[in-house]
Amino acid sequence: MSLASAYEQWSESAAAVLAKSRRVDVADLPGTPTELLSTPVPGGLTVRPLYTRLDETREPGLPGEFPFVRGADRARDVVLGWRVTERFGDDDTAPATVNEQILDACGNGTSGLWLRIGEGIAVDGLAAVLDGVYLDLLPVTVDAGTAGIAAGNEFLRILDAAPAPPVEAPVTVATAHSLGLSPLTAAFSGRPTVDEAQATALAVEVAGGAHADRVRAFRVDGLDFSGGGADPVTELGLAVAVGVAHVRDLVDAGLTAAQALRQITFALSVTDEQFGAIAKLRALRLMWSRVAEVLGVPDAGAAVTHAVTDLAMFSQRDPWVNMLRSTVAAFGAGVGGADQVTVHRFDAAIPGDERSANPAFARRIARNTQLLLLEESNIGRVLDPGGGSWYIESLTDDLADAAWAVFADVEERGGFRAALADGSAARRVSEALADRDAAVAKRTAPITGVSEFPNLAEPALRPDSAAVADLPGAAPNLARVARGFEALRDRADAAAAGTRPSALLIPLGPIAEHNGRTTFIANLLAAGGIEAINPGPVESAGIAALVAEHSPRVAVLCGTKGRYAEEGPAALAAARAAGIAHVYLAGPAKEWPEPDSPPDGSLAVGIDAVSTLTGLLDLIGGQAANGAQA
Repeated sequence: MSLASAYEQWSESAAAVLAKSRRVDVADLPGTPTELLSTPVPGGLTVRPLYTRLDETREPGLPGEFPFVRGADRARDVVLGWRVTERFGDDDTAPATVNEQILDACGNGTSGLWLRIGEGIAVDGLAAVLDGVYLDLLPVTVDAGTAGIAAGNEFLRILDAAPAPPVEAPVTVATAHSLGLSPLTAAFSGRPTVDEAQATALAVEVAGGAHADRVRAFRVDGLDFSGGGADPVTELGLAVAVGVAHVRDLVDAGLTAAQALRQITFALSVTDEQFGAIAKLRALRLMWSRVAEVLGVPDAGAAVTHAVTDLAMFSQRDPWVNMLRSTVAAFGAGVGGADQVTVHRFDAAIPGDERSANPAFARRIARNTQLLLLEESNIGRVLDPGGGSWYIESLTDDLADAAWAVFADVEERGGFRAALADGSAARRVSEALADRDAAVAKRTAPITGVSEFPNLAEPALRPDSAAVADLPGAAPNLARVARGFEALRDRADAAAAGTRPSALLIPLGPIAEHNGRTTFIANLLAAGGIEAINPGPVESAGIAALVAEHSPRVAVLCGTKGRYAEEGPAALAAARAAGIAHVYLAGPAKEWPEPDSPPDGSLAVGIDAVSTLTGLLDLIGGQAANGAQA
C-alpha cells in the first residue's frame, strides 16, 4: 500500500469515528478529518493531527553548518551539553558574596554566568565578582541597564588583565561572552538602557580589538517582547528585525557584514509549550542564516542563542508548579539547540519580600533541573535530537515562514525603529496578548494551580502581588499569564480576613449524577478565591435550612439535564423564597426546562471565567463584612 493510500484509509477511518461521535453521517461532517482534528496555536499556526513522510522537508544540513537549523556549534561538547547559565546580582550585590555564590555554583554544575550590573552589582565591583572565574571556559552575559557601556568597558579590561591559562581553551560558540547591550528591545519594553550610538561604537571597538572572536556586544532580547505577551511568531519576527537594525548600524560604522553579524547574540523565551520551544530556536537560526545569506556571508549566520524560561508563564499561586513548567521549558530549549539556558527560580514571580523559600534552595532546584536533563537524561549528548521529525521540521518551517512575514512587514515600514515609532510593533504584541488573555480567561489555556485545581488553603500574598511587574530580570511591560486569576485571588484573600467569599452549591439527585458538575463548579469558584459549600444531595424542602445556616448571597444548582427537568424549577423557587439573591445553573443555559423563568445565569465550559468570577465577587462582596459582624 502506498503512503497516499494509507493516509486516505486513515482519513476514512477518522471520518467514521468523528461522524459517530457527532451522531451525523460522514457526508454531513463540516470538514475533513484533518481540518476537524487540527489545533490552532498562537501566531496563527495550525498543528495537524498526523504528520507523515508526505510532510518531509528539505535536509536541514549538519550542526554548525549553513543554514544552522540544527545548531550553531559544530564542536559542542556533548558531555557538557548546553551551558547551564545562572543569574547573579538580583538578591545579593556585595561583590565578595556574589563571588562566593558563583564559585560555589560553578562547583555544582553552573557553566555560564549572567550578571546584573549597575542596579545590582556595582561596576567597580565586577573584577572582585569574577575573581577566580576561568573566563576562557565560562561565558559571561552582562545585564547592566544604563551602566551598560561602563560595565562593558570594565569587562573588556578584566579580560585584558586576566592571566593566561595553562592551556588555552578553544574559542567556540559555547564560550562567547555577551556585553548584553539591548538598546532597541529595551526601548520597546521600557527597560533602562544605553544610548544606541554609544552601544554601536563599543561594538565596533570590540570587533576590531583583541577579543573580537570571543566577545559580542549586542544582545537582541526577545524577552522584551514575550514578557509583554508576544506569541512566538511575533517574538521571532521582531527579534530578527532588531538584529538587522543593529547589523545595518554596524556596517554603516565601518564593519564588514561578517563582523557585524558576529557582534550579535539572541535571547529567546521558552515556555512549557515543549514543541513550540524546540521549533522557535530552530526557526530563529533558519531566519538569521537567511539574513546572512542575503548579506553575502552565509557562513557568518550562526545565531548564538540564550534560552530563558519565560517569567510570564510563572505563577505566584502554587509556585511549586513552576518547577514542572521550567522542566518542560528547559527540555525544549536543550532539544532545540540553545547554546545557553537559564531556568529562573520557581518563586521568581513572587515579590522578593513575599518569598518563603530559602534562596539557596530555589537556586539549587533551578540549576538541578537542567543538570538532571543533561546528566541523567543525557539530552545534550545528541545534537538536534528532534531533527528529522516530520512534525518538528514542519513546525520549524511554518514558524519561520510566519515570523519572516512579520519581519518583512517591519522592513516595509522602514525597519524596527519605524515600527517602534508608529506603534505597529506595540500593536502586534498587544493583539497577541489579548488573544492569550482571552484563552486564559476561557480556560482553554489552563493554568494548573491557578485556573485549574487551585489551592484555597495556601498562604495569602499581599493584596497587590498579582499586579507587581518589578521583578528581578523582568521588563516593566511584563504581563504574566496568570495575573487575571491571581488578582481575583488577591481580592478574595483580602476579603477573607473576615469570612472567605463563598457560594452555596445545591446538588440535585444522587452523587453519581451531580458529582461532575459540583466538582467543575467548585474548581471554577476556587479559581476566583471563592469557597464552594457542598452540603451533598439536596431536596427542595431542605434548601431553606441550608440558607439559614450559611447565609449565602449566591447559589448554584448542580445536576444533569434530566434532573433539572424534574427538580430544577422547584429548587430554584425554594432558593429564591429562602432569600438567595442570585441563583446560577451549572451547565449550559439550554438545559433549563423553563426558558421563561430561568436562573440568573449559567456557569458552563467556555465562559469568560475571569469576567464571571469578577461579577460573582461583586455580588458576594458584602458577605465577608456581614460574616464578621455576625
